[in-house]
Amino acid sequence: MKYDPEQPLLIQSDSTVLLEVNHKLFETMSAELAKFAELIKAPEHLHTYRLTPLSLWNAASAGMSADQILYVLRSNCKWEVPGQVQNHVRHYVARYGLVKLIARKNGEMHLTSDDPAVINELAHYTSTRAFFIGLVDANTIQIVPAYRGFIKQELIKLGYPVNDLAGYHEGESLRIDLLESEDTVPASSAEAPTNLEVIRRKRKFRMRDYQRKAVDAMCAEGQKHGGSGVVVLPCGAGKTVVGIAAMVRLQCATLILTTNVASVRQWRREIIEKTNLTEEEVGEYNGQKKEVRPVTIATYQILTHRQRKEDSFLHMGLFNERDWGLIIYDEVHLLPAPVFRVTADIQATRRLGLTATLIREDGCEKDVFSLVGPKLYEAGWKELEREGWIAKVRCTELRVSMPEGVREAYTAAENKNKTRIAGENPNKLGIIRELLTRHKKEPTLVIGQYIDQLRIISEQLEAPMIYGQMPHKERDRLYAQFNEGEIHTLVVSKVANFAIDLPDARVAIQVSGSFGSRQEEAQRLGRLLRPKANNEAFFYTLVSDESKEQEFSIHRQLFLVEQGYRYDIIDGDSLLAPQYGGTEVTVE
Repeated sequence: MKYDPEQPLLIQSDSTVLLEVNHKLFETMSAELAKFAELIKAPEHLHTYRLTPLSLWNAASAGMSADQILYVLRSNCKWEVPGQVQNHVRHYVARYGLVKLIARKNGEMHLTSDDPAVINELAHYTSTRAFFIGLVDANTIQIVPAYRGFIKQELIKLGYPVNDLAGYHEGESLRIDLLESEDTVPASSAEAPTNLEVIRRKRKFRMRDYQRKAVDAMCAEGQKHGGSGVVVLPCGAGKTVVGIAAMVRLQCATLILTTNVASVRQWRREIIEKTNLTEEEVGEYNGQKKEVRPVTIATYQILTHRQRKEDSFLHMGLFNERDWGLIIYDEVHLLPAPVFRVTADIQATRRLGLTATLIREDGCEKDVFSLVGPKLYEAGWKELEREGWIAKVRCTELRVSMPEGVREAYTAAENKNKTRIAGENPNKLGIIRELLTRHKKEPTLVIGQYIDQLRIISEQLEAPMIYGQMPHKERDRLYAQFNEGEIHTLVVSKVANFAIDLPDARVAIQVSGSFGSRQEEAQRLGRLLRPKANNEAFFYTLVSDESKEQEFSIHRQLFLVEQGYRYDIIDGDSLLAPQYGGTEVTVE
């Protein structure tokens, strides 16, 4: 049996892959494995990946074959790849594309497979049988088009990811020009907006190569009128530009769904600055405004709003207000369940999901795959960092001791209360002060989970605080002052996890978080990724020593570790020593 101790991988028969952290090929292999495997654990010496059905289906949808995946594994494995693993890879990669959804010219919609046994099996599933019209032939089932999304959702649960080739209607036509030029307006006067104030606001910009590749993947040849799926780019890498460029490529009325009012306004501002569309053509739909325009930007919250739990959702009709040719889901991994269901009803509309990470802690990544689409394009965080498109971030975890009284309360508390006690550890305040001294006058965000804790920190630091109940006008004022350098430190709640545009933020101090949320960790670090003068930033996480926070922090960091980030772990009590003089441990 082959054995090569110089290789970096150990592959087990249960489809787990172990990668040696200290191996010279670690960075190369972690980037390769991220294409078709999911990172499960990241202790100091060995990272554990798993070849899951979804990770293999995403790889297949991106064009990877089973042979290509197995070549990577065989070429870098100390021992031979177990036969079970080879069968596992071939089985699940083959499942993608085994079942296709096709629209016929007569308006019928068919579920097809080259394998009659598969069609025979699908025809007998009770969960989908009610939505099948009947067998056309041994390889084809006619389905009810209105249940296109529901059928895809059910079949992926049964292990059959559907390759949806049924196409999409064009929707309402809308002329959109991208102002990608060295000039502030299009060269042709006929294409230039007539509103002079709009012209003055237009920015000079150039699309980046990876943004073009993402749009090309969305609108690839072979997809009828453009495809549907998800583009994964780091925070600060210009996902908004990808969405705008997709609108321009498809030339259609577009509905954009995003996380909050600040993000709505950011999208609107970017669209008006980077295209020929005027303010009258781009509408906001949220709790404050209800404008339905050729391009409309709405919040998930307004769509899921209802007076009482038993009431219907008042604003879901927005999906039918116009003949949208494209729906863009910003931060697609946050899609609420009711919007998922609506997504299932509008499968004839092209859909683009944008996110920094497809991770959902509820395990519903398969729903994103089936209802929005497969991962079409992903750019690695460290790859874009090396190219200078996003800032280089140094990640440090500071272990903070708890005062004796707090330690006693923590020990005596029920498990459900331990996390909050550890999160609100009062000794963290001294560490925050020291970090602010070390980064004096640098734009700094202090981010946390608990409002009471943040309020104390805000008062002690004499720094303004932004939280969920604050009026949007006041939030916008503080964000503007921070961006203009009038405020150096902002204390922010979890409202800052998403869609705030603070390009100059250089330091983030995370004092507490939502348990073991990998997605939140990535989003918070993402607040620092906009390119800067020296392109360097600092992400600090304060963790109560010997507490549940330590367990959660390991899980929180998994996604970023998979992207190539390193966390230095430092004894917080030694922070006052020169050069962090205490014992330092590096975790990868």
